[in-house]
Amino acid sequence: MARKAPAEDPGDSRLRVGPPKDHAAGVPAVTSSLRHAHAQMGVRRSLLTLLSVNQKSGFDCPGCAWPEPGHRHRAEFCENGAKAVAEEATLRRVGPSFFAEHPLADLAARSDYWLGRQGRLTHPMYRPAGSDHYRPVSWDEAFAVVARELRTLDSPDEAAFYTSGRASNEAAFVYQLFVRLLGTNNLPDCSNMCHESSGSALTETIGIGKGSVRLEDLYEADLILVVGQNPGTNHPRMLSALETAKDRGARIISVNPLPEAGLLRFKNPQRPSGVLGGGTRLTDLFLQIRLGGDQALFQAFNRMLLEAEDDAPGTVVDHDFITAHTHGFEDFADWARKTSWDDVLEATGLSAREIREAFQEVLAAEKIVVCWAMGLTQHRHSVPTIREVVNFLLLRGNIGRPGAGLCPVRGHSNVQGDRTMGIYEKPDAAFLDALGAEFGFEPPRPHGHDAVDTIRAMRDGRVRVFVALGGNFVSAAPDTDLTERALRNCELTVQISTKLNRSHAVAGRQALILPCLGRTEADLRSAGEQQVTVEDSMGMVHLSRGRLAPASDSLLSEVAIICRMADAALVSDGPPVPWADFEADYDRIRDRIARVIPGFEDFNARVRAPGGFALPHPPRDERRFPTRTGRANFSVNQLDVLRVPAGRLLLQTIRSHDQYNTTIYGLDDRYRGIHQGRRVLFVHPDDLAAQGLAEGEPVDIVSEFSDGVERRAPAFRTVAYPTPRGCCAAYFPETNVLVPLDSTADISNTPTSKSIVVRLEAAR
Repeated sequence: MARKAPAEDPGDSRLRVGPPKDHAAGVPAVTSSLRHAHAQMGVRRSLLTLLSVNQKSGFDCPGCAWPEPGHRHRAEFCENGAKAVAEEATLRRVGPSFFAEHPLADLAARSDYWLGRQGRLTHPMYRPAGSDHYRPVSWDEAFAVVARELRTLDSPDEAAFYTSGRASNEAAFVYQLFVRLLGTNNLPDCSNMCHESSGSALTETIGIGKGSVRLEDLYEADLILVVGQNPGTNHPRMLSALETAKDRGARIISVNPLPEAGLLRFKNPQRPSGVLGGGTRLTDLFLQIRLGGDQALFQAFNRMLLEAEDDAPGTVVDHDFITAHTHGFEDFADWARKTSWDDVLEATGLSAREIREAFQEVLAAEKIVVCWAMGLTQHRHSVPTIREVVNFLLLRGNIGRPGAGLCPVRGHSNVQGDRTMGIYEKPDAAFLDALGAEFGFEPPRPHGHDAVDTIRAMRDGRVRVFVALGGNFVSAAPDTDLTERALRNCELTVQISTKLNRSHAVAGRQALILPCLGRTEADLRSAGEQQVTVEDSMGMVHLSRGRLAPASDSLLSEVAIICRMADAALVSDGPPVPWADFEADYDRIRDRIARVIPGFEDFNARVRAPGGFALPHPPRDERRFPTRTGRANFSVNQLDVLRVPAGRLLLQTIRSHDQYNTTIYGLDDRYRGIHQGRRVLFVHPDDLAAQGLAEGEPVDIVSEFSDGVERRAPAFRTVAYPTPRGCCAAYFPETNVLVPLDSTADISNTPTSKSIVVRLEAAR
């Protein structure tokens, strides 16, 4: 399988490679923010919009899910947040004339960058079977198409309903209600492809699939480990939190295959030292770990903690906490003591000296927070890795007390909230019982399809209708060519979107584009101006209220689209659901959420308090662990050492600084020294020499898996870079084509995008 590079992507003549940066933010970040905002929104619109981002009376940034601090700056946004806002609040428009000019075949040949730059969608569009063009359609006609296709299915399970992390709580709740009233649990979401491993491991070990820290815990920590995460690009406001922690005496260990500018030094543009001075050095110790070696590192730490306790009984391990609150310690301890140092050194690529130095930091700290992101979650052994992180914190009682705990840093701004609202293919019985009692029906009980299983089902003809509430499923999914064939195999694909993306160009036999309001826009319904709610990465729920006039008079809100779709598609003899009332007044949706989902009692009143409210978290709040054993579970995890054949490399997919998830804001990655290009492959200089390659030489990247299928990403320029030996990196979604659909993490079924065995060949 080979994939041709889009024709308008810059070639070597425009690509420039310079040295990577040793710091993040500062004046260049401010300049970049303003440049993007001005280009998309103009000066006045930029000022009015950016000053409302993440404010208590404003709207939640459509970028990442990092929580807001108690004291907020007037400019409470980062560079990439400004880019996300500019992309949504752009003055550029994609209307019916655009689709008349550009047939589907033309759109499919374009790059993600080109598609995203065209602007906001303005009208519902329909691509009839056999046509190569979308044409404008009325909302009523669009909903009639959806209703017709859903009603002709042999089973509700022949439809799948995807959700992006940017959907509001209210939209997510009515969406899952519609789907379950239809009769299926086919609710794949973007979590399936990023943090599902975190949820799987945490649910098993502590009883809740969310992190156990609040923002204040980072400020109180003695030691923060940032593992498999690049906050300078992916969660830039986290750098301010780390800077505050440093001010209060915290030490920081960064564990990552690549040295990232944001974790080396932070020049906070809201401090004089960040503008005129050298900024703040964040990382005290950088462990440049081999891809997939994190499990081995934490197993080594755990063995060393047990041995240190043996040498000084009662001074290292928290036996009182272990006895009162945990299960399985003896089996874990027996296994941990057998950890092989040879395996640890091979898996991590670190020296014994580096590991001992890091362990001394661990031993000296009483309160420890471990933060992680997709660098931990997208390997075959991701769930055991995160379970080992939990073991590490349980040993010293570092869950359920201030300044310590688990911190999985989520991506999109409401991805955690969507799961809380019931966007999940494997819902628990208690949630279904409460939902059924509230709305007077028996929800379906069999588990549905996650994202990977949905692709398989579409490929095999077992799913015929695919609906996406936001997101860009094609570019987020693995095995790009197979995913595109699977979607084209559907009878109908429906995309509820703000902007044009690749998923609109990869259509079923029939296809609908349903344009919706964005976070930045005022949502005026018959009951007045509406607000939505979101949940951040640390379980805080707060309001979001857009101010801008909608990009088009033809737009509907996500809630309105879902409610009208449900009203059209569901049979009239089902339980009465007041869809029109829900669309008119979102308070009525929140009243139902309050009666269905624990923690949302008196939702409408509590969320109107400044800053919102915190959802309950039993392990954090009361050291209560709602697992099957009633305690926090230690686990025994077989160490998985990734061994790569001679002449091959281990590839991880990464983001550039000019993108967020699948949205490409620009063609630069200034922190890594890349300008005007994306088809680059970062390789250690010694590995280039061993492969007989010169820096800058064009190569095809070919992945090797046991299925025997050759997957090829063509025409990448090699860049000599300080990666670990034997490891390399390249941007997604361009390299998603290399990840087989069936290469997934054990238990979580998340694609293994951070551990791809590849060989390099001269570009064809």
